[in-house]
Amino acid sequence: MRQEITSAPVPVGNGVEETIELRTASIATIEQWLQLERPSVQIPPESKLILYFLRTTKYNIDKTKQKLTTFLKNREKLTEWFGDRDPLRPELQELFDIGVFLPLLQKDQLNRQVVIVRTSAHDPKRHKQDNVFKVDKMILDLLMHLDETISLHGVVAIFDMQGVTLGHALQLPPSMIKKSVESWENYPCKPKLLEFVNVPIHVNIVLNVFRSFMSAKLKERVIISKKGSTIEDLVNLPPELGGSGETYQQLADHWKQLVLTNAPFYARMQQNVFDL
Repeated sequence: MRQEITSAPVPVGNGVEETIELRTASIATIEQWLQLERPSVQIPPESKLILYFLRTTKYNIDKTKQKLTTFLKNREKLTEWFGDRDPLRPELQELFDIGVFLPLLQKDQLNRQVVIVRTSAHDPKRHKQDNVFKVDKMILDLLMHLDETISLHGVVAIFDMQGVTLGHALQLPPSMIKKSVESWENYPCKPKLLEFVNVPIHVNIVLNVFRSFMSAKLKERVIISKKGSTIEDLVNLPPELGGSGETYQQLADHWKQLVLTNAPFYARMQQNVFDL
């Protein structure tokens, strides 16, 4: 069931409050612009995609157009991430089983969605990094489709680097890192914190490349830790990160089943129907 926000006004940041009037008028403005600029894009009436971008930009129309344009262009350009997203494909099934991208089932005390990104859970000799990113984006898309509150309170991403090897690092040339950072910064959700945990010293070179492509604002939200997470007092983390919440495997099983149940959602997006 989709979690939605129906009350108004809603604070979206910088003193801006979302009212029914502002929301309706702004969505109509973007819809008219899309009809002229990108007529092939279909956004169903029930979709929250435009609303998400308006909230992310605090209802700045020009910024909304810019971010939405980049988002849509990435979908067309990065076919290695956004094409062939049939969840029944064996190579994707393996990554769902492993659990490379795991949203927690409870929000933190600030109502932010916490996701665990297991950067080194896959086998670099067996699994393509492009498929890892594909699975990441599939689950993130579904998460936003199911829970509107993320567009207001944002996302905390914990990158667990336990067991990272040279093979994992070699899968991330600067060109791929740049694409990954650009995608994060133009997604219709607010990255409130990017925390890298269990980080071995030799991985700092790769992390520095990540930071080199980030905006100044996003750089300020990066934390690197050799051990546990700094948000352990705000949310019940999995046992693998020192908490007593669902295990990585329990989360992987949950999200795999949810993805399979929502297979038609991915099929619609392949047809340029953005039902987020």
